[in-house]
This record gives sequence, C-alpha cells and structure tokens, in this order.
Amino acid sequence: MDIYRVLKTYFGYDDFKKGQEKLIKGVMSGRDVLGIMPTSGGKSLCYQLPAIILDGVTIVISPLISLMKDQVDSLDEMGLPGTFINSTLDYDEFTKRLDDIRKGKYKLIYVAPERLNTSLFINLVRDINVSLVAVDEAHCISQWGHDFRPSYLEIPKFINSLDTRPAVAALTATATREIVEEIKNLIGLKDPLEAITGFDRPNLYYQVVKPSNKLSYLMNYLKDNYINESGIVYCATRKTVESLVKKLTDQGVSAVGYHGGMGANTRQKNQEDFMFDRVRIIVATNAFGMGIDKPDIRFVIHYNMPKNMEAYYQEAGRAGRDGEKSDCILMYSPADIVKQKFIIQSENLSCERETVMYQNLQYLVDYCHTDDCLRNQILIYFGEEPQENACNNCSNCLDKSEMVDITIEAQKILSCIYRVNQGYGVNTVIRVLRGSKNKKVLEWGLDKTSTYGIMQDYSSNAIKEMIMTLISKGYIHITADKFPVLKLTSKSQEILKGKVRFYHKKDLLKAKLSKEEALTADEINKNFDKDLFNRLKEIRLNIAQQKGMPPYIVFHDSSLKEMATYLPQNQDEFLNIKGAGHKKYENYGKDFIGLINDYILEKDLNVAEIRRKSLTDTSTQMGNNIKADRYELTYDCYREGLS
Repeated sequence: MDIYRVLKTYFGYDDFKKGQEKLIKGVMSGRDVLGIMPTSGGKSLCYQLPAIILDGVTIVISPLISLMKDQVDSLDEMGLPGTFINSTLDYDEFTKRLDDIRKGKYKLIYVAPERLNTSLFINLVRDINVSLVAVDEAHCISQWGHDFRPSYLEIPKFINSLDTRPAVAALTATATREIVEEIKNLIGLKDPLEAITGFDRPNLYYQVVKPSNKLSYLMNYLKDNYINESGIVYCATRKTVESLVKKLTDQGVSAVGYHGGMGANTRQKNQEDFMFDRVRIIVATNAFGMGIDKPDIRFVIHYNMPKNMEAYYQEAGRAGRDGEKSDCILMYSPADIVKQKFIIQSENLSCERETVMYQNLQYLVDYCHTDDCLRNQILIYFGEEPQENACNNCSNCLDKSEMVDITIEAQKILSCIYRVNQGYGVNTVIRVLRGSKNKKVLEWGLDKTSTYGIMQDYSSNAIKEMIMTLISKGYIHITADKFPVLKLTSKSQEILKGKVRFYHKKDLLKAKLSKEEALTADEINKNFDKDLFNRLKEIRLNIAQQKGMPPYIVFHDSSLKEMATYLPQNQDEFLNIKGAGHKKYENYGKDFIGLINDYILEKDLNVAEIRRKSLTDTSTQMGNNIKADRYELTYDCYREGLS
C-alpha cells in the first residue's frame, strides 16, 4: 500500500509531520532509523504506519506499563490490531495472548523491556516473523540521561538473539548530542538513518517566576487561567505532592496526587481520573507523565525545580500536544537547589556521574536567572542553533521591565570573589559583601578583605540575584560539587576592566506579565461555533464513557473544532477533517454527522456562507502557508452554490 493512502485511511491525515516520512521510508527499506522528535512530533506513527504494511509483526519496547492499554485501545480505534505483554496480565490471559500472536492476530505487540529475555517471550519470537523492533523512549538506555532504566540494557541482547535481525527504530523526544551517540552505540544501530527534527515547540509559552509565596501564586494562576481545562503541577518530593493536594482540595480545586509511594491501584485510579477529565489537575513527582498522550493539557507548572534541563523539557512538553497555546511555568526558589542536591547525594552515584548531575542542575539554575530568551536557552542545551535572538513567546522576551546598569555592582562582586581567593560559595561571598559578623566569616579573617561591607546597602536576595545572573552569563563559574565554589572566568575581565556594561532588571525579579503583554497566537479555528463544539464534546464524552477510554482517543479537541468550523454533512466531508480516518468514520461518523445536521436545522444555518467565511479567515490567518490550493478553494465555493 502507498504510505500516503495508509496515512489518510488509518490516521486521517493528509500530510506527514517533519521527519516522519524520512523515517518511515527508511524502515520500509529495511534500514535502522533514529528519530529525535519533540513531544507531539508524531514518533509513534513512525512505527505504527510501517507495521500496517510490513509482512510480519512489529515489537514496540516501552517502559510505560500503565499506558499500554490506552495505546492498544487507540490502535483499535484506528483499525490496527495490537496487544501488549506486561506484568499486569494473569497467567491465563498471558498464554491466550501468546497463542493469538502465534496465530497472526496482531500487527503490533507492546512489551515491557523486563519481559524481553524471558524464555516464554524468546520462544514466542522464534515462532513469528518480526519485521521491526521499535524502541520507544530510547534515551532510557543512557546512564547519562535524566531517566536511565537499567532494564533497557536488555534490549541489545534481545535484538541479537533473533534468528534474523529486523530493522530497528529508536525514538525519543529528549537527547543531547552525547546521549544520541550513546543510544546508537548501546542499542547497536547499524548505519541508522537519522531524523533530528528540532526541539522547538512554538505553541508553548515558557516562564520562570520567583514568587515569595508559591501557593498563593499557584492559586491566583489557577483562578485566572484555563479555568475549565487540564494541567499538571510537578513537585520534587512525595511529601510536597501530598501536602499540595490537600491545600488545593481544601480550597475547592479539583486535584489528585501521583507518586511512586502510592499503591498501584491508587496511582492507576488517579491517573485515569485525570486522563478521563474527571479531575482538573494532577499533582505529581517525576514518576508521572512519560508517554502521557493527553493532548489538551493547557499548563504544566513546576512547583519545584526539577533536576536538569532534560527532565524539565520532557515534563513541560506534556503541555499543548494538540498544538494549541499552553503555559510552561517554572517556580524558582533557592531552597529547590538544596533539595535537588540532597536528592543527587542520596542516589549513591559514582563520582563521575555525580559531577555530571551537578553540572546539569547548574544549567537549569542558569536558565532560571538568565535575561536572555528562555526558548533559545533550551535549544542551545540540546545542541540546536537558535534562528532568532527573541522568540516573543517567553517571559523574558515579553517582559517590559526597565533594565538598569549594574556594572559597578558586578565589579564589586567579581572583586570580592578574587579577594577571597576564589575559595568560597555564594552565601559566604554575600556575607563578605554585606559586612556580616557571621562567626565563620570572622574566624576565616574575611572581614579583613578590602571588599568587606562594600555592598551593605543591598539585601542578600538582591546580591544573590546578581551573582546568579553573572553565572548564567558566563562571568562566574560555579564548581560542580556538593559544596560549590565561585571562580572567575576569563570573561570576567571584560567587566572588571570596564570593557562591557552589565545590565539587569530594575526590580531584580521577573515582573508578572499583564494580560495585554501576553502573546496572542493566531489560531486557524478561532471562529469555530462554540455551542456546536460543546455539543460535539458531549457526544464524544458519552462514547468514551461507554467504551471505557479517555475522550481524546475518540477525537482530539482540534478535530472537534474543525467539525464546528466546517460542518461536515456527509462521509466525504467528514474524511476531510484532520484526525478522521475511515475506521473512525465507520465507528462514529454517523453519530457526529447526525448531530451536526440536526444542529444546522435547529439553528437554520447557511452552511455555504459559514464555510466561505471560514475559508476566508483561514486564508488571512495562514497567509502563504495555507494548505489548500486557491483553485481548489474556488471550486469548493462553486460547488457550494456561491456566485
């Protein structure tokens, strides 16, 4: 079958996303492939589509036991026969599935890495034709990544045990250049065809805030933003999760918790309540989220700073998978650094790995203090060259705070670090600058230095903010140790000798954006019929409840908005809706078309005029990027009876 025909028939799309076609054609030709694609970049389609066409079975290795059922349900909705093998199955169900696989009932098998090298599974794969092995979340094989899973080291052993080696596809959303090389080497990819499509998520708004009261800030945000929509709040510890859930529910916020210390049944129930829109917010540790396919998460708030940029990028990236505007907010406080260092120290790591963990944490600390574009800082971390100096969709780019010259203050700080022989950390340097009578400062004779007390008019927080900003700009180096020390860099001479001026926001804190300053992104479907959209959501919810699955598996919100924009009245028109394939038409088409036609009659709508206006508005908003050819638009208008 032609891959475009399969794309339309099963998945309901006309075009591939960036990188997908390249990887799919590579798999179809029998090559190994490596895909580094951002969350919502369409990684799963890169192995699901070939699985339909290839003769044998595709094995998908995934760490996400709790989500395998949802993934298989989603395949079933598209008409793709799939199943999963993991520890949740009892013996009878397990043996029945093995028998069905041998009979050729399934095209895709999801399996946990722990099951790969068991005798039962090894015997199974010897009896079937394995055409493709897909390694999802491939970064988990790297010990230097943020989410190392020892069980992933079983994958190369499994691949090498196969009588005939199939094509191997490794896919992930988060990997630095070093981790990309480690993925290729550890899995044993052979001359892989690579597609690294970039890490930018233009619809996500990035913001760092430094509130004096985190709970108060969070409550105000929840009252003013996305009031009826879903969000995730990440915390560093289980204790913080439980405490925050209680505080939110006490104030009437619909929220549940999720962390590794909960029983499996409680975790599963809370996850399903969130996925099925029974609760608005899930408060969680990093145990929650990998592989979460819920497309309409409108905000991800980090109540505490995570351990590194990779973790932050992946967790924040769970917002806005449907491509619509969503917020990623990181709440910073110095206490979070202490908390993360304690977690690193408690993990009994090798000296080398501990040093790397401290370095990665420091990059995220620098991110919290930079005045530069936040999006660009993320791209630079992953080795991508930013195309613009400003993205105009992060708090730094949109912040209108007055910048003031603090070159003299910066010179005082750098001089103090030099005068104390570059042998102390942030807090000690601050005490010297402020003229503290701290016992240690006096014992060490630091009160005798020429810089003692030269910034006593500044608060500790203000000086710390300046120091952290100097670190983020590369004028100070902070050692990656349990007790980090401040060192001057060669670049610091530029400030000390007055060759460059150093600026900072006047209030030394990020100002809260006003509603008027916030970016208003163009939305293709902004003129959709809100009443019809809500009715379509109701019928979707009823179907989802009957089938015991999350509503987005039936249709994403973006598909419903398109229906509420273009009002499809028959099969051909319905299949033009993005995300509406033939299988979904068979399952739901008549229900949704029936509702739309009833709505048209009830409201006495002029469908041709509505479509003409929608096409005109879409053309204006999308400019030269409009997908439909102008001759096709003309013909569509003619068919609708327009002059």
